[in-house]
Amino acid sequence: MHQRIQYVYLLCVPLLCLLASYGCGKREKSTLELIADLKSPEEKDRVIAVRLLPAHKGDAAQIVPAMVEALKDKTNDNDIRWSAAIGLGYFGDSAKEAIPALQAALTEPDARVREGAGVALSRIDPTRFSSPSKQPRSTQ
Repeated sequence: MHQRIQYVYLLCVPLLCLLASYGCGKREKSTLELIADLKSPEEKDRVIAVRLLPAHKGDAAQIVPAMVEALKDKTNDNDIRWSAAIGLGYFGDSAKEAIPALQAALTEPDARVREGAGVALSRIDPTRFSSPSKQPRSTQ
């Protein structure tokens, strides 16, 4: 009988702990929370937000202007600005308002930001902008 109780404890206690912890996980942030995180003083929050927002395609009308601001904000790390450019490309035709900011980013000193802007432009309007990989390479 004593062994049976120990056996039940060995099975039930971990199972109950697992069930209890399952409901305590982090929830996914809303679009508005992620947009607010783009202006967070914490770089980690901004990086996470700029990389998660493209998954919220249904909210493009809110996200695209916020991502354009993240791209234009020169106080942001270039990794954040590159991610904003690439992220804008995921919205395709819904991000046409980002074209002027992306065109301006083509002249940035950071090569990754320039490349991200080129990729985004080719996804937003492929008839006007060719993919950077299809453009002739400079011989400089």
